[in-house]
Amino acid sequence: MILPLMKAMRPIQWVKNVFVLAPIVFAEQLADPDLLIKVALAFIAFCFAASCIYLVNDLRDREDDRLHPLKKNRPIASGALPVPVATGAAVVLGLLAMAISFSLNLVFLAILAVYIVINLLYSSWLKRKVILDVMAVSSGYVLRVMAGGAAIDVEVSKWLLLCSIFLALFLIFSKRRHELVLLAGDAASHRSVLSHYSPAFLDQMINVVTASTVVSYALYCVDQGTIERFGTDNLIYTIPLVLFGIFRYLYLIYQQPEERNPTEALLSDVPFVVNVVLWGVLVLWIVYG
Repeated sequence: MILPLMKAMRPIQWVKNVFVLAPIVFAEQLADPDLLIKVALAFIAFCFAASCIYLVNDLRDREDDRLHPLKKNRPIASGALPVPVATGAAVVLGLLAMAISFSLNLVFLAILAVYIVINLLYSSWLKRKVILDVMAVSSGYVLRVMAGGAAIDVEVSKWLLLCSIFLALFLIFSKRRHELVLLAGDAASHRSVLSHYSPAFLDQMINVVTASTVVSYALYCVDQGTIERFGTDNLIYTIPLVLFGIFRYLYLIYQQPEERNPTEALLSDVPFVVNVVLWGVLVLWIVYG
């Protein structure tokens, strides 16, 4: 059962939890080993919580997933992972996530609890509500950033929250468009809320949040508070890398659509991965160098 269980936990999706690391990077605290341990525990807690939610979702949706061209191969839908085993694993992962959170502090625990509740509401109700479904999923990214700040007891920059909000909406609206185009006429039967979306409508939403993401990040880079905090205005030179990352993601969604989940496609796209690494190295050099 180990391999099917690991697949059902979707460890590849844990990459989304890097949002937890953002506060410690921009708070210039990476050299503090105690805080690094706390952030590592925060990251692990969100990995466990996310896998718990994935298992719960797959348990609820296993009948519908069997009709989906890709989701039918998921361990629970295919029968490779028995329902009792998946249920037990979800409970254990949820308890581990809460235990780790309690060991950090009550604020982090509260944020993680909100994350779990919103995801459970999404699974049972919000996923059928147009626009709210996207906002519910997007909130998970913002909560990760807030949790990262709570774990090390630092205030999260309002600019960082704004960038996280718009970036999350950009990613989820783009994912909705990918699903809509992939499933075509059968989209509504696989995800009912897709009947309320159309490529043209999603294109408008994507245009709005794309522009908002770029502008928010650019304003953060040139903000006087940012310049005074880091003692330099060189963050502006990271903007071209942010633009390339967004444009590359749009290229993959619009010009190179695949049956794979967009997250998996991104992680296997060499230009995108290289760009992210370059952005990370440049930010670290500017902030710490």
